[in-house]
Amino acid sequence: MTDAATTTDRAVIVKRVDEGDPDTTEISDLARAAGYAAAGEVTQTRTEDPAYHVGEGKVATIAETVDREEAGVVLFDNQLGPYQTFNIGNELPDGVRVIDRFRLILEIFGQRAQTRKAQLQVELAELRYELPRAEAKSSLAQRDERPGFMGLGEYDESREEDIKARISRIREELETIERTAEKRRQHRREAGFDLVALAGYTNAGKSTLLRRLAADLDVDENEAIHPDLDETAESEDRLFTTLGTTTRRAEMERRDVLVTDTVGFISDLPHWLVESFKSTLDAVYRADLVLLVVDVSQPIADIREKLVTSHDTLYERNEAPIVTVLNKTDRVEDGEVDRKREALGALAPNPVTVSARTGENLDALRDRIDRELPEFKSERLVLPMTDDTMSVVSWIHDHAHVEDVDYGDQVVVEFEGRPAVVEQSRAKAGALVDGAAATPE
Repeated sequence: MTDAATTTDRAVIVKRVDEGDPDTTEISDLARAAGYAAAGEVTQTRTEDPAYHVGEGKVATIAETVDREEAGVVLFDNQLGPYQTFNIGNELPDGVRVIDRFRLILEIFGQRAQTRKAQLQVELAELRYELPRAEAKSSLAQRDERPGFMGLGEYDESREEDIKARISRIREELETIERTAEKRRQHRREAGFDLVALAGYTNAGKSTLLRRLAADLDVDENEAIHPDLDETAESEDRLFTTLGTTTRRAEMERRDVLVTDTVGFISDLPHWLVESFKSTLDAVYRADLVLLVVDVSQPIADIREKLVTSHDTLYERNEAPIVTVLNKTDRVEDGEVDRKREALGALAPNPVTVSARTGENLDALRDRIDRELPEFKSERLVLPMTDDTMSVVSWIHDHAHVEDVDYGDQVVVEFEGRPAVVEQSRAKAGALVDGAAATPE
């Protein structure tokens, strides 16, 4: 062996493309994120073989590479059908696992899942992946006696029904969790917070940007109101550092803003996998503003493809405005940034260019956030001077942007804030007036 990895950790990476040169960069990153050591690569440019995905001769090459490199896993950067997985496995040494792209992503998700919601979403995705394979297994089991086919365990004719029942139970629990999350979002809006979500591909710099937007600002919130606020957000050069959501209070001049970092997108995800993580993506779908973060140092073709996929994911359900943030400008020359802005204009009109790593142009991004969020309403309230007046004034200070307070026989407060906050302030002022009128002189 060439490194200290065990046989079960050593992986042969395989990728087939219809045309062009196969690029194994992303699948290698995914393998590393899952804890595998790449021991070799086998690539092919040809149309898909219905029986083996790659050509039958290439399967022999894969088997030779596995044997030579003492690998225990074959990782395909493609989606394999149940029959293809079965056929390839028959040509490999006993005990060697065949994992396709989506099975690998699910492994990574499983390793990263910390919260109950994340764990449920991973299990849902795994079951949705497994269901068609359980269906296929019933027909294949008749001609293959090896136990544990495709990692599904011994054949059980009730397995399909068990999977469907478990999927239904998970969906019900996730819906309950999401109803709680929606109440929390509503509570935050009523408390005067604007909700901003970070979206984009993994490794685009979302977590670093989150830290920049909330730099040097301690999160000092009531845990009962904001139980998921976290003073730290990881920034690592690896895929899927963020699987759940991390929310921090941003540093803004006029507004109280909560920014949420969500799971990173990745290319070529099937609809069923995206749908399994709908509960996490609801933090994006139900935000007041979405910042779509893009790595501007990548080739234009790659950026364009990722923007198209991101738009397909976001615009299906999202109602909030979307601002494209071209991040990592510190990695490219100014002229190149300008060229890419122009080339991507149709997909990313009027983007904001920043470097989350260096902090360059963060003030411009904050200004853009302020402009894109729902407009504040201006209000002028005249409050009677009572024992409860100062608590109302204090509440307005906490939930709105106060421009002036005049203390005299009455208290005059001029401020601006979210419409819901203005309505609540009017109700509180009305209660003060009613209370003053009911109090005998």
